[in-house]
Amino acid sequence: MVTAAEPVRSYEFGVFTVELPGGELRKHGTRLKLQERPLQLLVALLERPGEIVSREELRQRLWPDGTFVDFDHNISSAINKLRTVLNDSASHPRFIETVGRRGYRFLADVKQISREPAPAPASAAASELQEQKLPEIQIRAGRIGWRFPRGWLMVAAAVLLLSVVAIGYFQWRRNAATSSTPAQRVMLAVLPFENLTGDPSQEYFSDGLTEEMIAELGGLSPDHLGVIARTSVMTYKHSPKGLDQIGRELGVQYVIEGSVRRDSNNVRITAQLIQVKDQTHLWAREYDRELKNLLEVQGEIAQELADEVKLTIGDQSGPNAAKRDHPRARAATSYEVYDLYLKGRYFWNKRTPGAFQQAADYFQQAIDKDPNYAPAYAGLADTYGLMSTWYQVPHGEYMPKAREAALKALALDETLAEAHVSLALIAENYDYDWETAEKEFRRAIQLNPEYATAHQWYAEYLSWQGRFDEAFAESERARQLDPMSLIIANDRGSILYYSRQYDQTIQQCQAVLKMDPGTSEKFGSARNFIILSYVQEGKFAEAMEEQQREYVASQHPWVWAMKAYIYGRGGRKEEFERALKKYQQLAPQLVEQTPADLFAYLGATDKNKILGILEKAYQERSPALTNLKVDPKYDNFRSDPRFQELLRRMRLAQ
Repeated sequence: MVTAAEPVRSYEFGVFTVELPGGELRKHGTRLKLQERPLQLLVALLERPGEIVSREELRQRLWPDGTFVDFDHNISSAINKLRTVLNDSASHPRFIETVGRRGYRFLADVKQISREPAPAPASAAASELQEQKLPEIQIRAGRIGWRFPRGWLMVAAAVLLLSVVAIGYFQWRRNAATSSTPAQRVMLAVLPFENLTGDPSQEYFSDGLTEEMIAELGGLSPDHLGVIARTSVMTYKHSPKGLDQIGRELGVQYVIEGSVRRDSNNVRITAQLIQVKDQTHLWAREYDRELKNLLEVQGEIAQELADEVKLTIGDQSGPNAAKRDHPRARAATSYEVYDLYLKGRYFWNKRTPGAFQQAADYFQQAIDKDPNYAPAYAGLADTYGLMSTWYQVPHGEYMPKAREAALKALALDETLAEAHVSLALIAENYDYDWETAEKEFRRAIQLNPEYATAHQWYAEYLSWQGRFDEAFAESERARQLDPMSLIIANDRGSILYYSRQYDQTIQQCQAVLKMDPGTSEKFGSARNFIILSYVQEGKFAEAMEEQQREYVASQHPWVWAMKAYIYGRGGRKEEFERALKKYQQLAPQLVEQTPADLFAYLGATDKNKILGILEKAYQERSPALTNLKVDPKYDNFRSDPRFQELLRRMRLAQ
């Protein structure tokens, strides 16, 4: 034990060391980032290991003379920061134990080290400092005390006065800034959890955990914390890129990394929060649980991350802020149901015909096992909705199924944003009910401002209404939340096209294809919007060249419908007739023929034929008519009374 005559220079416990002269906490010799107040609190506990240090003692020591008014909040904050940096737990403490409402106790063995500082090299400056007798830190009676030479008392008083004035000034500036302008949002990315099982068939599990963590954290404080969406972070799966590069590309200040290892009964999950700018590890945990308790541990991880993020960015929600619904409130009744739901979302995100069918099967299995699990119904509604609007299934059959699933999800949980977005998709693409669609989009965004798909689809809706300024704003919000999403970038190209910015459309869609040349095959129409823009500019040779670049040997009916459109608009009658004949031979292959008919026959000069197809599409309630108000390819028909009547019936005439 160190005596009072031998000042304590450091404390050691476990792998940690507290260096008093420098006020530093080190782990294995590496300096850890810790603010002054939590460090002072740690020293107070280290001086009396095994004893209860009351909150009142800590108040008098850390905030003497009533200089701080919100003591309870700030000591709790300091304790939380200490536990984070020490990798400690409030429920199973290794170092700091909370003792009822009395105070705190340091549990681990503490070694006090007395070490005289190394002599400084002689110099004129050192001699001058020695003569001035600068204040020294001394340990007395279990406290850190300061002994000042008399000449420094006036200096200290002046410094204290200036500090009080400065603190008051900057507090005023901060309050003024807060009241006049919103705080800048901190951006965070949950990188794909690594699958350490060695079994590729378990990828859905680690991907699903990633997606659920994004959902959990996205609801914390949307005004102050933005969480990058799943599509963007998944581009970094197995990526060799460093955190600094990922941070720049995603525009985030913090990332969460993790891994999952599971067997038939157990799961081990690790997670860590990292600051991008210096790659400091702010928080790390490892969890070993039975699979049946997965939902509980997932909520535990999210809550601990939430606490750390709040400490990092500050809890700015205010005492009267409304409480947001937490995704854990919608947890499945069993791990098996949740596992099926994860598989469904895994395949839904692939956005291919075969994967959509697999997604629907898994969502239905989850519903069969738990008819009250709302997210599974929302997943089924999402699946049927996209299959219908992408003409993969008869929309007259599947849109009602999508509506039934979405309404069931909302009956079980009205706060489920995904279900509101699905209902909006049905309202605009099947009912032509624009008022309901907008109401549902707005409700979804209110419930979950971080849901990138809601902003993306709402932007598309606004463009169909001709509200382009609003559409671009929503599209930009979607991009910020999901900056690497090809489909969001692709949809922005469509908005540019509908707003008749053809050069920008071509530039945007070429950028999408450069990122992934297979985009058009997967889900989008980037190359088609390039072709359509060339046609509107009268550049028919460039349009056909672009068409041949992608579809040189394709026998798909849509390819020949587009060829007929280009040749017809370009005045090449013979080529148009050959392409139209080929399309007519192949068209019966299509699940939905009317949308392709509109392109194939738009190259002709027969307005009656086109208006007849448009009427047929209206009777079929086809999603092909949603862009009727703004699509440039219909400009030659807008003066026709029959076209105006169709717009009126679709409630698009305003």
